Formats: sequence, C-alpha cells, structure tokens
Amino acid sequence: MSTIKMRSKESNGVVTVKALIKHPMETGQRKDKKTGEKIPAHFIQEVVGKANGEEVITVHWGPAVSKNPYLTFAYNGSKGDEVELTWTDNKGNKDSKTSKVK
Repeated sequence: MSTIKMRSKESNGVVTVKALIKHPMETGQRKDKKTGEKIPAHFIQEVVGKANGEEVITVHWGPAVSKNPYLTFAYNGSKGDEVELTWTDNKGNKDSKTSKVK
C-alpha cells in the first residue's frame, strides 16, 4: 500500500502538485510512556519530485517536520505530464508514486 496520496492539476501552463505522505516522523526526543525509553528517530530525509522523468523539486527534511507531512509545489507543465514523487527516510525506507496531470 502506498504511503503517498497525490493530486496534480494544470492551469494556464502551471501544474500544481499536492501530496500527503503517511509517515510517523519521529524526532528521537519523545519517550515511550510505558517504558520511559526514547523512541528512535525515524523521519523522511529527502523528497524528490519529477515531471516526465526530469527533476523539478528536491526537498531535504529533518526531524522537526510533523507527522504525515503535506507538500505542495508547482512547475511549468501541461495536462498529461507524468508526475513522480519519491521519499527516502533515515532508516533507508522508500516509497514513490506516479500519476498523470489532469
């Protein structure tokens, strides 16, 4: 199951991409209420957005980004473009999603 929900829409030659990423985004500072142990850091470090295989945005995140982050960006494009979003976290996990611009 994908961790990314994404929509992309073209208007006047500009494509706006909106994405919601399901991820715990743990800082490494919180403690488990039952054990008192610190919860290990687990957060997305990099998000890459591509349009028709060409990189249009690269985002570098740290532990301060909230749980289930929302990302929106725009680029010059057109209907039918293939948009791909990929994330990588500090534990080496990855996910990506591709969709067509409407």
